[in-house]
Amino acid sequence: MAMTGLQIFKLLPKTNCGECGVPTCMAFAMKLAAKNAELAACPYASEEAIKTVGAASKPPIRLVKIGPPEREVLIGNETVMFRHDKTFVHPTAIAIAFADNEPLSNCGHGIAEVRDYCLERVGEQLRVNLVLVDNFSEEVKPFVDLVKTAAGSTGMGIILRSSNLDALEAGLKELPGQRPLIHAATPANADAVAALALKYDAPIVARAATIDELVALTTKLAALGLKDIVLDLPADNPAATLQYNTLIRKAALKNSFEPLGYPIINFVTALDDASVVADASTFLCKYGSIVVLDRIKLEVLLPLMMLRQNIYTDPQKPIQVDPKVYPIGETGKDSPVLVTTNFSLTYFLVSGEIENSGIPANLLVVDTEGMSVLTGWAAGKFSGEKVANAVKATDLADQGKHRIIIPGYVSQISGEIEEGLPGWEVLVGPGEASDLGSYMKIQDAR
Repeated sequence: MAMTGLQIFKLLPKTNCGECGVPTCMAFAMKLAAKNAELAACPYASEEAIKTVGAASKPPIRLVKIGPPEREVLIGNETVMFRHDKTFVHPTAIAIAFADNEPLSNCGHGIAEVRDYCLERVGEQLRVNLVLVDNFSEEVKPFVDLVKTAAGSTGMGIILRSSNLDALEAGLKELPGQRPLIHAATPANADAVAALALKYDAPIVARAATIDELVALTTKLAALGLKDIVLDLPADNPAATLQYNTLIRKAALKNSFEPLGYPIINFVTALDDASVVADASTFLCKYGSIVVLDRIKLEVLLPLMMLRQNIYTDPQKPIQVDPKVYPIGETGKDSPVLVTTNFSLTYFLVSGEIENSGIPANLLVVDTEGMSVLTGWAAGKFSGEKVANAVKATDLADQGKHRIIIPGYVSQISGEIEEGLPGWEVLVGPGEASDLGSYMKIQDAR
């Protein structure tokens, strides 16, 4: 039965010790009520609280951690079916697979590409998260050699995929304390693979041919003491995989069905790049916690990285940059000052146009709590007074020419800025960032 935050709070120790990672017991209680935390995080929870609150506050989808602490990947812990209901929490981890029957030199080159891949977009660095090492040879030595190469070169979390128990254990021995994901426990080998997972404290994939078999398998693994489980339910085509993903997510969230309350791993095996992007995009949108690709190509990764970022950006929390002065080019005392908000997209559009103009300028970013120019102005977050105060909080006033350019759509705040900054020349720039280049060239010729 669901409990309210206040009902949970009454059962907590009320010490406000912060050891759970939350400043107060009330805040922790609210997180428990929203199923965004587990009672086990409280070191002082009473037996009554554990009995009463534990089950009621347990997240419907288990949070699973993969990889070494410095490159740890978090999956699961989701609480909604649709992003607009609240938000999705942990972005889908993208993994690249390498098989040990390929020459190690070839794999090493591909692994280096995985390590070095980085797409920077609106202030975020988007990367591949995991490397899957596939024991295609079914032999121990080539598998271990590839595990060493992947882990040593990238420092990322590793997925160990093998049906050879000796190879799995040899791979696990090479990754102490790095929590590789073991793929996979099946109805046929569950006891043996579970023993390895417990021995090396590693998360495990449960793989079965049908939903019923998967339920029985996760129930058995949980009874053996395994908590960190990832689900793998293979299908003949992407449409069937989509159906399975949705069924599993719905069973966990809507029906609180514990045997399916775990994150999901999906494998993309299409032949051509366009189909890989289409299939992977489907699983990114619909509940894949890990998506494994069999290739690393820029034309494949680019759309997937951008899609993932869009899906897992909190719709209630705009992406922001730090409010401060950003010098663009070799600025000097006579360089103009342009003003914008700290909404990431606005900042990168404006800064890009200034840079393309070739004219050095200082870009003053005002804190509008992540709102765009017009939205910030309408909400009272982007006013002439606020712009003037932002200027005064910097050393811009000590520079020679006092020339400030504001966005054209908020020309009405120019009077307030002139009052707040006596002696400054306030110019109204274009409404669109795309017109900044030509505007600045005209101003520079003055």
